[in-house]
Amino acid sequence: MPCCGVLCQYETNKLVRIQSVRLGSLKWSLNAAILLFICIMLLWNRKYQEFDLVVSSVTTKVKGVAQTHLPGVGDVVWDVVDYSGPLQSKNSFFVVTNVIVTKNQKQGKCPEVPLKGRMCHTDEDCEKGGWDQKSHGIKTGSCVRYDVLKKTCEVSAWCPVETKTNPPRPALLAAAENFTVLIKNNIRFPAFNYIQRNILPQMNDAYLRSCHRGNDSLCPIFKLGDVVREAGEKFSVMAIEGGVIGILINWDCNLDRLMHRCRPKYTFRRLDEKESNKTLYPGLNFRYAKYNMVNGVEERTLYKAFGIRFDVMVFGQAGKFSFIQLIIYIGSTLSYYALTTMMIDWLIGTSCYSAEVGQNYFEKKVESVQDKQKCILCVSYVDENNIRLVKKSQKKSLQDSKPISVQPHKEDSGHLRAVLCLLQPAESDAQPPLDHKPDRRPRRPAWCKCGHCTPSSLPQEELCCRQSDGACITSSPLFEQLVLRRSLLEAVLLYRDPLSPPADRHQTSALRHCAYSQYISWRIGVPPEDTHPAIPSCCVWRVREEYPSPDGQYSGFRPVRMASMQACANGEL
Repeated sequence: MPCCGVLCQYETNKLVRIQSVRLGSLKWSLNAAILLFICIMLLWNRKYQEFDLVVSSVTTKVKGVAQTHLPGVGDVVWDVVDYSGPLQSKNSFFVVTNVIVTKNQKQGKCPEVPLKGRMCHTDEDCEKGGWDQKSHGIKTGSCVRYDVLKKTCEVSAWCPVETKTNPPRPALLAAAENFTVLIKNNIRFPAFNYIQRNILPQMNDAYLRSCHRGNDSLCPIFKLGDVVREAGEKFSVMAIEGGVIGILINWDCNLDRLMHRCRPKYTFRRLDEKESNKTLYPGLNFRYAKYNMVNGVEERTLYKAFGIRFDVMVFGQAGKFSFIQLIIYIGSTLSYYALTTMMIDWLIGTSCYSAEVGQNYFEKKVESVQDKQKCILCVSYVDENNIRLVKKSQKKSLQDSKPISVQPHKEDSGHLRAVLCLLQPAESDAQPPLDHKPDRRPRRPAWCKCGHCTPSSLPQEELCCRQSDGACITSSPLFEQLVLRRSLLEAVLLYRDPLSPPADRHQTSALRHCAYSQYISWRIGVPPEDTHPAIPSCCVWRVREEYPSPDGQYSGFRPVRMASMQACANGEL
């Protein structure tokens, strides 16, 4: 069954091999560096493994006892129930470090604290039932005397109202620095069904009673002072207004059998703003009360507690070897080797390397394809040493078209040597000169500079051999010898196709087109890639006069790159 379409085709890239010790050494050096980088990243980041994120639970147990002297209260012993407070949340614990006490509060009426906006002169200044965010109670509508100099609005509240707002200095529970906390962290990696905890199997009761973070980084018991110190803070300063400390537990586990490792790493960091002059409400505090009955009347002691909250945050991942991940990583890193090609191509294309080698390399590597509708013609004038590249136009004559670029003449050295060899016997040959036929061409067109061109209806055929006025190239003796000489053309045709029959005098088509090819090799040399050599009108008609068509019909200008041997031999060009 015949195969057609893209399903039965295979395409591959074209490679250019440069024989160079320097480039070869540079290539393998860069490839070796890239391979080393890939291997380092493979092992360092464990790209050969499949990873799963940690699922965690945390419980804490704080221990410690302290004794403080509270103004108006006396000596008070604080145990874990007193200083832990009600401020407990998931994965965190709180320790009271400072306190303001307001004793013997009862439900009643009393003057409000004389702060800004709370002063009054008459009862009209106190709106009954009013309150604001800083009020301690509901206004009764009466303006009463707070002291000898000040009067404030009376409120219904727990009296006497709390008056002191700034915490004591130094902190009353500064001894909390020596409290300890036991952190129990259980983790699981669901993808691998792996379970672990920070209290390792070898950690028994004796170990936990004696371990210290200073000599064992895996010890799960921490002194609060050490935690705050490793977070970069001073406990005695932070204890005054309180704050938030983060205890970070990172699990970076390798579950491969030969490299098994799954141990926690503890780090500490302060999470809140520590400078009071940069934040409106610094530190951390809350209020709670202790109630009792005195003579049938309910009373309470109000505590404004300042303290440090410790947030335990668990991060981590576990990796295990995966053949699929290894293949994906190798496939993704193969593209890095393109950097070698890019680097060497850039090096060849710059002045750091030989310009001749670079030009030859890009000629071999890059194959340009021109749009069929954009034909680039290659033009050579006898009074210029360069080659002009001109776009084919359907309206403007080729002689008057502006070039898109000018390139140096690239000599066809092989053609030159062959022609010189063929011309050497001519010095001893007694051949009669070529007969010149009378010039019967029409009048000279306006674009002609040599006086031997003929008018044409095609703009691409309107080309003279000169850019400025002067003698025609057809009058040169070399034109007779290199382009029109019959023995030379027959030798060239025989050289191209040694088994071709000799052209007789009635088959001049092959000789005529071979003469065109001789002119192109002589005056243009090797045309640039994807360009079409254009022959001047005067030269075309001189060749046609010497080797005319029997029926007087000519195909005219047809853009081609260069004539093939068989095309010249068969007269198909």
